[in-house]
Amino acid sequence: MTINDRLHIAHYTNFYHPIVNGVVHSVSLYRRTLTSLGHNVFVFAQHAADYEDEEPFIFRYPAVPISRESDMSAAIPIAPHLDRILPSLKLDVIHTHHPFLLGQVAANKAEELDIPLVFTFHTRYRDYTHYFPLPVDFVQDFIKTAVDTWMGDFMVKCHHIIVPSQSMKDILESGYGLVDSVTVIPTGIELEPYQKADREATRKRYRWNNNRILISVGRMAHEKNIETLLKAAAIAMEHYDDLRLVLVGDGPARNDLGVLAKKLGIAPNVKFIGKVPFKEIPSLLKAADIFGFASITETQGLVTMEALAAGLPVAAVDASGTRDVVTHGVEGLLTDNDPAALAEAICTIIDQPERIEAFRAAAENKARQYDLRYLAQKMVEVYAQAKEDCRSGKKVKLIKPKLFNIDWKLFPTL
Repeated sequence: MTINDRLHIAHYTNFYHPIVNGVVHSVSLYRRTLTSLGHNVFVFAQHAADYEDEEPFIFRYPAVPISRESDMSAAIPIAPHLDRILPSLKLDVIHTHHPFLLGQVAANKAEELDIPLVFTFHTRYRDYTHYFPLPVDFVQDFIKTAVDTWMGDFMVKCHHIIVPSQSMKDILESGYGLVDSVTVIPTGIELEPYQKADREATRKRYRWNNNRILISVGRMAHEKNIETLLKAAAIAMEHYDDLRLVLVGDGPARNDLGVLAKKLGIAPNVKFIGKVPFKEIPSLLKAADIFGFASITETQGLVTMEALAAGLPVAAVDASGTRDVVTHGVEGLLTDNDPAALAEAICTIIDQPERIEAFRAAAENKARQYDLRYLAQKMVEVYAQAKEDCRSGKKVKLIKPKLFNIDWKLFPTL
């Protein structure tokens, strides 16, 4: 197989439309771009009630709701009718975006069909173990270690690993001992919607008038560290009466963040817009003045990349993902994970109009590095390498020993 061949590619993901999150966005963008380059792309995902796919070749596994409060469902990785369909697709490669549920199906099918398995490591899974209702430290340590061991067991089934940032590659190399078969390919950006976005129309729609808008986009969960951004905004608002914080997104921490805004005395100047379709993000970002971000758990700076595409200067906590996208002093300012430091960065940007223009120009220039078609071609190169490795029997290798042994075959659907 060469990179110029027309490929048949299967993407396995636990979440796809109508769910709105970073993984769905990434799968959807690359599916569309790879298709435009002449490849056939099939998506295997969770069943979505009351939703009709507009795209062709979307195959749905049965699913059960995760909770009454969420529109997310967990895929049931058993579907005999899809098992019968799969061989007829004549796949060249299977690309999974999760290691569990449909990720395990992907691994099993790749082995059965003797085709390469590629895995995108989107998420630092050990950072989410606090969602298990077992807060005791030693239990959390055990769970984190189990997650690390399990991830290692999954990755050695793969022929190639894709990571969205250099920071994630560094984490895999230091944490798991991966030394090869890892390629950095961030989620790309379609620049045209940002270039065509109508700043003034959006400001008028949201009645932002002449206010300075500090905007942030992302899931409202405690690991996103939005509390630090709120506290920083409160400090900055003491200096600028016209400063407003706009938060785009939703999540389990939404109510707590509203309570904190009231406690800080800035609730009237904080606007919670809620979850919006991705197609509205370019206009919202284009209409703002500064992008603020405090997350310290990002695998890539996707929303920060989008902010750069909108020409926004960035004030953000210096952390993995973000530092892969923003160079301190070039597209914005990176700070310690401290409200006062972040507030100082926000104020510095506001106080230096000439620097804002330099940040804007640099931001738009940096965004060009994330052109989707270029990155999709890099992904095709990965597929070609994975095919060669599959033929030669080469898979991902870890140089670090397991921390303890768990027979994960006892838990085939986890």
